[in-house]
Amino acid sequence: MHIQEKTLIDIEFHTVLNQMSSYCITHLGTEKALQTAPFANKEVLLKALLLTNDYLSSFDNDNRIPNHGFEPITREIQLLKIENSVLETESFRKIKAISLASNEIINFLKKFKDYYPNLFNYSLSITVTVELINDIDAVIDRFGDVKDNASEELFKLRKDINSVRGKINQSFGSALNSYIALDYLDDIRESVVENKRVLAVKAMYRRKVKGSILGGSKTGSIVYIEPDATFRYSRELNNLEFEEKEEVTRILKQLTDYIRPFHNLLKEYQIYLTELDVIFAKAKYAASMNGILPEITDNREYVLRDAIHPLLYISNQKKNIKTFPQSIELHPDNRIIVISGPNAGGKSITLKTVGLLQVMLQSGLLIPVHVRSKLCLFDRILTDIGDNQSIENHLSTYSYRLKQMNYFLKKCNKNTLFLIDEFGTGSDPELGGALAETFLEEFYHREAFGIITTHYSNLKVLANELPFMQNANMMFDEISLEPMYKLALGQAGSSFTFEVAQKNGIPYSLINRAKKKIERGKVRFDATIAKLQKERSKLEKTEQSLKINERKTQSEAEKLEETNIKIQKKLESYQELYDSNQRLIYLGQKMNDLSEKYFDNKRKRELMDELFKLVQIENSKRKKLSAKVKKVQKAKEEKVIKEAEKTVDVIRQKKKAAKIKVEAAPKPKAIFKIGDRVRLQDGRAVGSIDKLEKNKATINYGMFTTNVSVDQLELVERVK
Repeated sequence: MHIQEKTLIDIEFHTVLNQMSSYCITHLGTEKALQTAPFANKEVLLKALLLTNDYLSSFDNDNRIPNHGFEPITREIQLLKIENSVLETESFRKIKAISLASNEIINFLKKFKDYYPNLFNYSLSITVTVELINDIDAVIDRFGDVKDNASEELFKLRKDINSVRGKINQSFGSALNSYIALDYLDDIRESVVENKRVLAVKAMYRRKVKGSILGGSKTGSIVYIEPDATFRYSRELNNLEFEEKEEVTRILKQLTDYIRPFHNLLKEYQIYLTELDVIFAKAKYAASMNGILPEITDNREYVLRDAIHPLLYISNQKKNIKTFPQSIELHPDNRIIVISGPNAGGKSITLKTVGLLQVMLQSGLLIPVHVRSKLCLFDRILTDIGDNQSIENHLSTYSYRLKQMNYFLKKCNKNTLFLIDEFGTGSDPELGGALAETFLEEFYHREAFGIITTHYSNLKVLANELPFMQNANMMFDEISLEPMYKLALGQAGSSFTFEVAQKNGIPYSLINRAKKKIERGKVRFDATIAKLQKERSKLEKTEQSLKINERKTQSEAEKLEETNIKIQKKLESYQELYDSNQRLIYLGQKMNDLSEKYFDNKRKRELMDELFKLVQIENSKRKKLSAKVKKVQKAKEEKVIKEAEKTVDVIRQKKKAAKIKVEAAPKPKAIFKIGDRVRLQDGRAVGSIDKLEKNKATINYGMFTTNVSVDQLELVERVK
């Protein structure tokens, strides 16, 4: 596999490496991650992808891989190669730490090899040794100092040193107290000169104090003197400390000579942990953009589903903006896709997405695609994306592109993926279009896979004519002319030149003049494509609307089904309650019959026999239940009864409210006639109407008459 440096620049692969390397936790890991490049060997690539996939899976379970952090031991490894070299105690501390980290991870992977089979196999070649760690532990303590018991001689020397230091402190204390009593010392009493305790003697008494003068204050008022007794012990201490230093050097040299044969293993540990740091960074980067390991096929089949541009996704995520996925399919019967349509619709991003994801995959990185994606590997990936004008070489864009096409023609074959943005631009449209068409035909006949973007109509026509080539367009909203960032396969895209011009306020008269200046056939061709694209956009919206309605219908159906199940359960519970109540009514009737019979014949024995029979019959129907089951059953029955009571209560309340409403409703106003028999609404006496005048009526009760309002009367009987 060979991929040009220009291709890596075109698709911004180095930006991906910068983002990925930022997840490394070691300096060596970061350097190694930045050197990531496409693999030349397929088997090595597949192993690298599986290792990253294993590490990614560790983030989703409780068996997290131990920390792989370490301090570099590159200098120590180089020193171990040099004969008679001696390592310092700090070097031994780092060697022990890197050995412990390596051993811990290797032992962990042995324990959980079923979870991480690829990482386990990768670590099999690394030797686990506790011997090296134990020998360092025997000499160096956790603070990085040589232990007292590293040798018998060192133990004896340090014991003597402590003893002499005690004598120094004792003798100095004695001299200090004596001279304080004589008032020979300054207020500060003592100080430290050349790492030795000295008396701060007043200058006028310096001859009266026995000892070695080691200095004085700047003003000359104080003289620093080491007492004679302390001086004798100090010389002894210097000798002992020199011997101690010699013994420490001997011990460290002995330990270095012992570890020297392990320098290859230590080198392996560092390489192993560095590689593990890069694998960790790749896994963390994959997790940040939902990257996965898609199926890799040996067939020439390339199916990208819901592919997302990693850099765009991470950038949009920070801004809380949606990133639109793309789906593309290439195979021997559909080798080349020609994407057309207006600018700013996402054509270049689609090209970069395909190129970047393919290079990432072939460099051992997981990619953000749907799990049902299926990819093949390419020997070469050729790209021509972006502004390629070369100022240094004094080449125009078109000259540069011709050089690129020449390179493509040399390298292009059936194992190549080519990606070209704005194919054929930079020259006379007709001549450049013709040359671009010839190049495209050549790539087609060589059976290469490729995606190009173009505005040239002749390339759209060519894609429509050749059987294994396909048109595609970046969809636009037919009303707002805003990009939808969705690739639609099978149809060329209009440039929407005149529509976009009109939307941006260009006078219609000028647009019509422009249309007249170009061939009528081209305008009609572009208009037809635009119309088809609009129709497709409408269909897309209709499809989305239907899907939303289908989801709503499905949701409603599920809710109805759920409600139906609940009602069914309630009906079953009510049926059980009804059956139980019916049995109790039957028992009540039976008891009533027995009571009536006993009332008539007063036969106690017969009554007891009948009662006993009834109890036996009922008990034969019962099942023996435990106290716990009885309690649960009783609680269930009580719950059903409460629910039933609530339901009945609601029905009662509704009936009561309806009755009150009916009673409260105003009665229809009666029309009275002379001779009708009536009574007052709040009275009992009945009379007949003798006279009606306006809203007043004269009522004859036989013995007397009275005038009342018609509204107060209630009809009893109509006049015949």
